[in-house]
Formats: sequence, structure tokens, C-alpha cells
Amino acid sequence: MVDQAAQASKPMRADARRNRDLVLATARDMLSAEGLSVSFDEIARRAGVGVGTVYRHFPTREALYEAVLRGRLEQFVDDARGLAAAEADPGRTFLDYFTRLVGEVALNQALCETLETGAEAIVSEEVRDQFRAQFDTLLRRAQHAGTVRSDLDTADAMDLLVGAATAERRAHRRGAPNHALTVVLAGLRP
Repeated sequence: MVDQAAQASKPMRADARRNRDLVLATARDMLSAEGLSVSFDEIARRAGVGVGTVYRHFPTREALYEAVLRGRLEQFVDDARGLAAAEADPGRTFLDYFTRLVGEVALNQALCETLETGAEAIVSEEVRDQFRAQFDTLLRRAQHAGTVRSDLDTADAMDLLVGAATAERRAHRRGAPNHALTVVLAGLRP
């Protein structure tokens, strides 16, 4: 019997590393464009590897999706921490961060679905909690400064984020400007 802990600590062969990276890159592109409904078979086909290769590196869809999405959410967390530590205008900081998130989430269907309730189980609770906590910190600072409505909670602001990102995505598909973001930003102000 093979010791899984010993095998996990062994360095990955160069070809296995390349295949894993190729699968991740392909999954990242597909999830961004098509959302969480993409199949392992299609990821493998587009990556030019066998479906067994995908399963060898990622035993479940959730494991692959988390590998792709976790890094993006961790980057959002790091960005928010940096912004919270900066001595900038809290209102402008939150609104700029919110706007940037809308733009990035709109370009990534899987991220949009991940931030919606019900699809959150794709990314670990720890990462989701860190993201919400940092988002909440920026929101509370802006509210305390009087530049964002005080009657909003984090869940409300996250709903607005997902809604604005969805509207941005739909407007992009139609080749039209997204006026929804302007309306949402105006609505966030007192």
C-alpha cells in the first residue's frame, strides 16, 4: 500500500507539473467564460490531456474549482488588507474597491457564481470568511467616515456587488454600457 502522505510530499515530475498547470489554466479560462457548469471531460479535451490526468490532480470538481477560485479570492483579501492599512479616504477606498471587484467578477462567471449564496461551498469557508471580513472592514470604515450609507450591512453590499457584476456581464454581452454600476454606486452613498 502506498503511503499517501509520503507521496504528497514527493516533488512532482516536470511533465506532471506541466499537465497540472495546463489543466488549471484551461479550467481558469473555461470557468471564467462559462461558469461552474463546465465538465471535467471538456476541460481535459481543451487542455489536450486525458480525463484521468484531470482526476489524478483534482479528484473532484470542487477540488479543481477551489484551486482555480481560491487564489483569486485570496488576492481580493490581500488587496483589501492593503487598502485597510493605507491612510487613504475610506469612502473613496471602498467605492474604488467595490468598482474594481464588480469589473473583475463580471469578467469571471465562476467568481460571480461563487459569490452568490448557494455556490459558496466551492471555496473553503476560511477563504470566504476572510474575504467577507476584509470587505466588511472597508465597508465599516467608509460608513464611519459618513461616505457610505450606514443602513447597509455586508450581505446587502455583497448582493449589490453580485448584482452589479451580473449587470456588467450582461451589458458587455450586448455591447452596451453598464449604467447599473453608476446607479449602485450612487445608491451606496448617503
